[in-house]
Amino acid sequence: MEPGHTEVTEAQPIHRPGDCRVVGTVLARVGDKWSILVVMTLTDGPRRFNELKRIIGGISQRMLTFTLRGLERDGLVSRTVTPTIPPRVDYELTELGRSLQVPVQALGSWAFANLPTIQAARTRFDAGAEPDAA
Repeated sequence: MEPGHTEVTEAQPIHRPGDCRVVGTVLARVGDKWSILVVMTLTDGPRRFNELKRIIGGISQRMLTFTLRGLERDGLVSRTVTPTIPPRVDYELTELGRSLQVPVQALGSWAFANLPTIQAARTRFDAGAEPDAA
């Protein structure tokens, strides 16, 4: 501490190596491209499987099924089956899933805002140019 320093900081929790592995599994789920797109699509309310597939575009039926099962397993999405002929299946965000909307939207906004800069950096890199000195 420096003389005159009066602020007291809170003790940081002890970092355990196993924590990174556990948190890594969560980040792998919520950081996955398809999971982010599903969460963003479900922001407006429940959707049926084929509606999700059509809106997201470019996702295979198998990958959408895999993604929805993973999100459901992690408690981010709920699946509701209505016994009709044919059965109606709706997917929607749970309370936990809705809490993910703010960081996902922030990440999406950041990506859109920085896309031109990132594309320019990629072009320079691919052309073999030296990066700008900072």
